[in-house]
Amino acid sequence: MEFALDEKTLSLQENLLDFMESHVYPNERAFADELEAMENPFAFTQSKILQGLRAEARGRGLWNLFLPGADGAGLTNVQYAALAEITGRSPMLAPASLNCAAPDTGNMELLHQFGNAEQKEKWLTPLLNGEIRSAFAMTEPAVASSDATNVEISIVRDGDEYVINGRKWFISGAMNPDAKIFIVMGKTDPGAERHRQQSQILVPRETPGVIVTRAMEIFGYDDRESGGHAEIEFANVRVPVGNLIAGEGDGFAIAQARLGPGRIHHCMRAIGMAERALEMMCERAELRTPFGKPLSEQGVIRDWIAQSRVKIEQLRLLTFKAAWLMDTVGNKGAHTEIQAIKIATPTAVEWIIDKAIQTHGAAGLSQDFFLAAAFAYNRTLRFADGPDEVHKNALARHELKRQRGLIEARAARIAAAQEKNLVLGAV
Repeated sequence: MEFALDEKTLSLQENLLDFMESHVYPNERAFADELEAMENPFAFTQSKILQGLRAEARGRGLWNLFLPGADGAGLTNVQYAALAEITGRSPMLAPASLNCAAPDTGNMELLHQFGNAEQKEKWLTPLLNGEIRSAFAMTEPAVASSDATNVEISIVRDGDEYVINGRKWFISGAMNPDAKIFIVMGKTDPGAERHRQQSQILVPRETPGVIVTRAMEIFGYDDRESGGHAEIEFANVRVPVGNLIAGEGDGFAIAQARLGPGRIHHCMRAIGMAERALEMMCERAELRTPFGKPLSEQGVIRDWIAQSRVKIEQLRLLTFKAAWLMDTVGNKGAHTEIQAIKIATPTAVEWIIDKAIQTHGAAGLSQDFFLAAAFAYNRTLRFADGPDEVHKNALARHELKRQRGLIEARAARIAAAQEKNLVLGAV
């Protein structure tokens, strides 16, 4: 694995850093104020500020960086990882400016990989152009959605249509009226094998029976800058059979394929948040002087700063390794490392942001600084794409299996050596 970034990534990185300094950071407060004044504050894609930033980003070639191949920027996971980290320093504005914001990124990857030609033309193309937004509807209020096989929303075929009934919640981006398409995961065959009961289907927002019932708050934040989180009811919703993605029973496999790359995007952006929090911690420590000396000379503050730097470097190296494996052996080959970064990153970044808040005093809890919202945002990552406990359980199961294999192999080598010695002794 090569640790140095290639020339293409370095050039994009320099371009993106300049874009952040000259356009994104100066507009963060104005963007929030603009949304506050809008009739529908969740319609963030209609923001004049965001539209201007998107035009600038597109003109700079900073557009659809997340997607490899002809539809995107053609970057590897390693190349994009270095750029996603930078956008994480302004998570509510930078990713959307580059058309690299969740859940659209995962939905575009899903359509790119599994959608048919008609589905791509109707939904993927406008998403890639930034003309619409989308949402991924998997989590449900009535079941333990940490196990995706639990989803209960029904998708029943009736002639040339599927009929959908049930409820979803915490559906990111769905409060934005520009989220024109929902990718819904539900059950088409409850009697099938456990991982073949689920399917995924495209449901246009304006379909009769699609009812966005309320916005869900996260630690008191409505996340309007990302389109909010919605609870949605599907009441006898009818869509054509052609809206099914891939085939019946493919829903669980599609979900796993979608969530893998999304986890690495989340983790790299979280590392960017941690870098900004550390910068703020150091700056505040230099400026504040309690008890006769700057905070930066207090041992406890220096301990926080040192530990923060170590944690960031560890996270970045582990995440780059996961990205490198995704590029070289595929997502399945990187499964262990993807789980590891998903376990390690949110918890470590949460610790760093917490210490930055503590260094800022009460001000760190307020809306005047980046930190409180960043803390709430990062805390949700311990649930996004699967809670910590699910990943820990799966990782431990894999490690036990690996260790059993090593023990069996070692026992076989010992047995072979003993047999060889017995033969030699007989001679």
